[in-house]
Amino acid sequence: MAVFVGVLVAACFGSGDFLGGLVSRRASTVAVLGIAQLVAIVGAVVAALLFAGSPTGRDLWFGAAAGALNVVGLGALYQGLSLGRMGIVAPITAVVAACIPVGWGLLTGEEPSTLALAGVACAIVAGGLIAHEHDRESGNALQALGLAVGAGLFFGSSFVLYAETADGSGFWPVLTGRAAAVALVVVVLLATRTGVLLAQRELRIAAAAGILDVAATVLLLVAVREGLSSIVAPVAALGPAFTVGWAWGLLHEPMARLQLVGLVLALVGLSFIALG
Repeated sequence: MAVFVGVLVAACFGSGDFLGGLVSRRASTVAVLGIAQLVAIVGAVVAALLFAGSPTGRDLWFGAAAGALNVVGLGALYQGLSLGRMGIVAPITAVVAACIPVGWGLLTGEEPSTLALAGVACAIVAGGLIAHEHDRESGNALQALGLAVGAGLFFGSSFVLYAETADGSGFWPVLTGRAAAVALVVVVLLATRTGVLLAQRELRIAAAAGILDVAATVLLLVAVREGLSSIVAPVAALGPAFTVGWAWGLLHEPMARLQLVGLVLALVGLSFIALG
């Protein structure tokens, strides 16, 4: 059952990222985020009301900060996926995001296991292999690479903040996080005078990305609260495999042999970090 939940989390995260990046190729990234986050906050409200929780002010503020960082990371990821190869952008984002909590643990006196540190080493090597051929490509590809790294930094920092919330807070930090994300996106939409009117097909895809995003978060937290994190986390960390799979299957993205080796090493590294 736990492995099945982990696969669902990975599938939701990876597929949601693919859909968000795909629709960002046809519409404004900010508009896509606006639709996705509006849908996601509805799911967060339902989760917060269905599951009991007694959050403190600290939990709510940490959740809000985490949500703000998360939506900035999503914006960078969607834009990166729209500019570059999804099979390269998604794994780089994932390995950077996975390394941040380990680095934070080291700075705060934690002692990550040897397996987790081995995973970080694999992730760093994988990032170099994936980017090796990528840095010879167009300016858009280089920009996508930078956005992937930035997205990973924001995602990793968001995870650290969510992890600082108490278990007894339920899903209320997720709700305040989504509220902060929506507020931030609305500010950007107003500042840039970007409309959120999308074609019917793009609207459906953006909404689906939002549903998958909040579903993955809820499933992951449910697993953690049930004590299944040691089994679910390694499987859930393989979300980029789904992004890459959709990109290969539907978009027929090419992949150099060295980059393919890097992708496999990245997935191994993510699994090691999660297990550790």
